[in-house]
Amino acid sequence: MKRILIPVIAALLSVSCENDPGPAFVDFTESIVRGPGIFILNEGNFRAGNGSISFFSYDSSRIMNHLFSKLNKYPLGDVPYSMEILGDKAFIVVNNSDKIEVVKANTLESVKTINGLKSPRFIDFVSNDKAYVTSLWSDLITVIDLNTLSVSGYIDIRRSSEAIAITGFKAFIAHWAGGNEVIVIDTRDNSVADSIIVSHEPESMVVDKNNILWVLCNGGWARENFAELIAISTFTNEIVKRYVFPEITDSPTCLQINKGCDTLYYLDKGVRRMSIDDTALPPAIFIPESDRLLYKLEIFPDNGDIFITDVVDYQSKGYVMRYRRDGSLISVMEADIIPGGMCYKVLTDLRTE
Repeated sequence: MKRILIPVIAALLSVSCENDPGPAFVDFTESIVRGPGIFILNEGNFRAGNGSISFFSYDSSRIMNHLFSKLNKYPLGDVPYSMEILGDKAFIVVNNSDKIEVVKANTLESVKTINGLKSPRFIDFVSNDKAYVTSLWSDLITVIDLNTLSVSGYIDIRRSSEAIAITGFKAFIAHWAGGNEVIVIDTRDNSVADSIIVSHEPESMVVDKNNILWVLCNGGWARENFAELIAISTFTNEIVKRYVFPEITDSPTCLQINKGCDTLYYLDKGVRRMSIDDTALPPAIFIPESDRLLYKLEIFPDNGDIFITDVVDYQSKGYVMRYRRDGSLISVMEADIIPGGMCYKVLTDLRTE
């Protein structure tokens, strides 16, 4: 039987946009994460084990904090870094705790903890049966059996890994930390099929409507190399476009794409926006950073809303800013310590459990 969201949200919650003591849940059936919105992964202080998860709900236009620990009665862990949804399950990658928390996407109720990973960063789904997980401090890609929710194998790529994008029978995996390659895996047999030399430290990737892989190379933390945005054909694995950032001090991050897969967004002294058909990098800032310390970016596909996190000083509670697709500010909401990676949840994610 399909569960129904209790209509009187105010009766269940005691929250505000700027000061959030946390919601009071009656049970999982009445969870306020059932509707569409954005999950925010608050990394917390490194090695403090105080990472948490927040959710901006379109049903209430509010943000709710500390949801995982309130619902499951144990802490999320040390540095929750990324999250993806497949069907009725969400996979929360907790980097420094070396695990993935699998939860019900509509309630955050724990399903299983997948332990034994080494510094996991991102997960992506090959199919309904198999997923790949990248690692910052290991040369192995971990293969997850999605039926048993357990590790089923490894792929040795002989280098660490970061961002991942899967299209067709190929998984493209960025060697970020000190690297300059995108590794190509044949997902049919888990074999390494190719290696594409790009530029220094490929940090994030997206695939556009023409099956072009866009790779944002940030040049490295020491700023010894110019950052580059590189476009690769996913059919031939060949570079088809290359844009070099004008200043050695440019350090772009967090490449994202809209629902139509024709407009790119990334952070560089604010939010930059460009069409996949543009012949040059955008000279103007679309959304200025002002006095904020911007960290991560996400585009909500259904309406084009732009979500950006502000980590303040990497010690205090940070903020999530929500903008319209035209760049006008809608709201600023307090999250938790170091709000980082985000994961959208649209109406099509909702499932009868």
